[in-house]
Amino acid sequence: MITEVVLPGQVEPEGLELRTRPLPEPGPGQALVAVEASGVSFAEQQMRRGKYYDQPPFPFVPGYDLVGTVVSTGPGVDPALRGRRFAALTKIGGWASHTLVDAGDLVKVPEGVDAAEAETVVVNGITAWQMLHRVAKVRPGMTVLVHGANGGVGTTLVQLARHSGIKVIGTASPRHHDAVHALGATPLDYRDPDLPARVRALAPGGVDAVFDHIGGEGIVDSFRLLARGGTLVSYGTAATRDVPGSSRTPVLKLLARLTLWNLLPNGRRAHFFNLWAGRRRPAAFQERIRDDLGQVLALLAKGEFTALVAARIPLSDAAEAMRLAESGTVAGKVVLVADEDARRRRSGEEGAR
Repeated sequence: MITEVVLPGQVEPEGLELRTRPLPEPGPGQALVAVEASGVSFAEQQMRRGKYYDQPPFPFVPGYDLVGTVVSTGPGVDPALRGRRFAALTKIGGWASHTLVDAGDLVKVPEGVDAAEAETVVVNGITAWQMLHRVAKVRPGMTVLVHGANGGVGTTLVQLARHSGIKVIGTASPRHHDAVHALGATPLDYRDPDLPARVRALAPGGVDAVFDHIGGEGIVDSFRLLARGGTLVSYGTAATRDVPGSSRTPVLKLLARLTLWNLLPNGRRAHFFNLWAGRRRPAAFQERIRDDLGQVLALLAKGEFTALVAARIPLSDAAEAMRLAESGTVAGKVVLVADEDARRRRSGEEGAR
């Protein structure tokens, strides 16, 4: 049987439902994966509000990404995949004990890498890598500004930028400044009314790139902080998370603003990052995901990247995981793990006391 967390409608975290159903057989080109870890990201937070831009109709199983072991394969899929651990970008379906995945979406996880740690770099790692290297095209010696430097994507951006020889300024609440500094960034208080001046003091000529997940009116300052030739990479609208109304309105407003800025003759670029761009050409899209996620997983396996697991919470406690992820009190990513893995880890921790 499959155990899965269902989002039945626009509900508070307590409204998530735990359901069971028979294990499905994988179809042509598919693999059945026993999920070991799946993350709680901003996407799921928006989905429960009915505000994620292209979410499916309710009810559905959330879970944007996962790490797990292939247990069976469908026609046309190499049976040698069985028993091997993979990561996958799924958009939905990851919050389950098992799920069907297109075999072309599987990315091999290096031996010896912990499942929850690998999970923290699936959507976050792909997003950060592509924004840095495919969009902003950063180079050693540049200076970038990362908003939300304590979050899942933020901590990944900081580490990957530092690995590439980039100076990083990171915004976060003061409680997270030590953690942000430990990653190699210069922390600033995101609530400081003089934040633009603080950034200018560190980068008098402006920054070479800004990574902004907030949107709203604050994005104007992000664009103004760019050096000539700099790039604003917008990848979310967190500022409008709790604003009533259509999920499309803030995104369309943001896109219109970025389009207008790109028409200005000031040598700066504004880009809205869409992780799923190019999905209509699945082979090329899957190859790009394998390449980019493979780069980040290799750094993790070599110890050159630190996975920040904010908490490992059993799948059956998904409501607790959602509340924690939305609290803004943690650094890193909240990860749902298979219930038996969580029990085993907790038993080991108690035995070590």
